[in-house]
Amino acid sequence: MTDTAIPIEPFVHPALFYRGDQEYVDGTVPFLLDGMAAAEPVAVAAPPDRLAVIRAGLGAAASEVHFVDMTKAGRNPGRIIPSVLRKFADARTGGRVRIIGEPIWAGRSAVEYPACVQHEALINMAFQGRDVTILCPYDVKALSPDVIADAQATHPVVIDKGREEASRAYAVEDVLARYNEVLRHPPEAAAVHFDADALPTTRDFALQEAAVRGMSRVRVQDLALIVAELTTNSVVHGGGSGTLRIWAENGQIVCEVQDDGRFTDPLAGRHPIRPEQLGGRGLFLVHFLSDLVRVHSGELGTTVRSYLALS
Repeated sequence: MTDTAIPIEPFVHPALFYRGDQEYVDGTVPFLLDGMAAAEPVAVAAPPDRLAVIRAGLGAAASEVHFVDMTKAGRNPGRIIPSVLRKFADARTGGRVRIIGEPIWAGRSAVEYPACVQHEALINMAFQGRDVTILCPYDVKALSPDVIADAQATHPVVIDKGREEASRAYAVEDVLARYNEVLRHPPEAAAVHFDADALPTTRDFALQEAAVRGMSRVRVQDLALIVAELTTNSVVHGGGSGTLRIWAENGQIVCEVQDDGRFTDPLAGRHPIRPEQLGGRGLFLVHFLSDLVRVHSGELGTTVRSYLALS
């Protein structure tokens, strides 16, 4: 332990910096075993190669751990809080819950990365005051120094080479502001302005444009739901109208909706849906169906961008 004081709070969110499999095992396996010894439910959400390392390190004890392939469940970082972390934690009542979550790995694209950092920052808000520990490993050898710097800014505690200390760079609000990036669309994007009367024709426009660009029938059905939710939200919450744009990019269809509204809840779309809930499902559904969601919200309005693989 260093001289730097570590905040004492119910929610604990450390970043684990590791270099190679042995440091990974040393930082994760004891964390899980200590949880099991304290009768705390434990889960690991990480890429498959990392899951394999943890399974091998745990041996027979691996049967007590809930494992999740983060490359699938967390392909869209906006799904991780409600559909992975909250899903596991909310199903357990009484006592602390321990989770290992590794949402950032070397294979993440530059387009995905800002959403990953926003996710890590928002964890601190989503679990504030709860008896939950979420340990987030970072591969120092495979990830750039900028990624490690962002990890220090989104985690109040850092563990490096067995030393645990409070992060002097912790600044969640600054990170969220920095990665609230203006989303530029390409000049070839097809566009249409819509209001309440034009919702059906706007949806048809989007589906036709996606089909022309090679989207499969199954994904077109997902796109139909996404467009319906985003355009309806613009009409109801975004000033009554908006602009839809759609284009193809790197084997994906990108569909964005821009309006005059502004998000007031940083966790919008990341709250789990309660069975009795009547509204507030739109952006959650968009996150659930999309391979990636990017959002920019500011004084001039909000843009929500959904990425869907062609097939």
